[in-house]
Amino acid sequence: MNMKFRRLLPFFAMPCLLALVSFIPATENRIPQKEAVVINTAPDPNNLPESPYYIIVDKSDYELKVYDDEGWYATYPIVFGSKDMGDKMREGDKRTPNGTFKVILKKHHQKWGPELLLDYPTKESFQRFNQRKANGQLPKNARIGNGIAIHATRPQEEWTVDNFYNWTDGCVSVKYTEMKDLFSYIPVGTSVTIQP
Repeated sequence: MNMKFRRLLPFFAMPCLLALVSFIPATENRIPQKEAVVINTAPDPNNLPESPYYIIVDKSDYELKVYDDEGWYATYPIVFGSKDMGDKMREGDKRTPNGTFKVILKKHHQKWGPELLLDYPTKESFQRFNQRKANGQLPKNARIGNGIAIHATRPQEEWTVDNFYNWTDGCVSVKYTEMKDLFSYIPVGTSVTIQP
């Protein structure tokens, strides 16, 4: 009888142990997260606070210029996703959209650090996209895309900006060290105009 009990002990002990562990309360810091996942939490672009700054992205000059109430404030060299400086047509074309947007979220990305998420696509972006589809410029199954941001290069890849190497999927990329500066003072609600 004692030998049978020893053989069956693991079969009874494991479920009991699992039952006990299931009653231990979870703590928030138990599993570290590598990257925050944000789903539908960006604020409404129409209800953002006023910003003392505005940004002009000049694609032809590869420059991001910051202005405040007194005028020009700072200039940062930048790169994009494609050498084609035309307007973004659809998801996956690596082009940077033209238009006026707002910074709707500030966050740190796992790979390239500081990031200012823009409210692309806007109502105007959708209008241009739908018109292009109606005109037959885009396939019927084309999608507009999203997730356009101003973000840093990876820390060891600042050379991409120095050499005008366009590498993003349509975002605006600033040198890592300079993006930390830009990120430090640009608030949510800042207007961003991207022009050819």
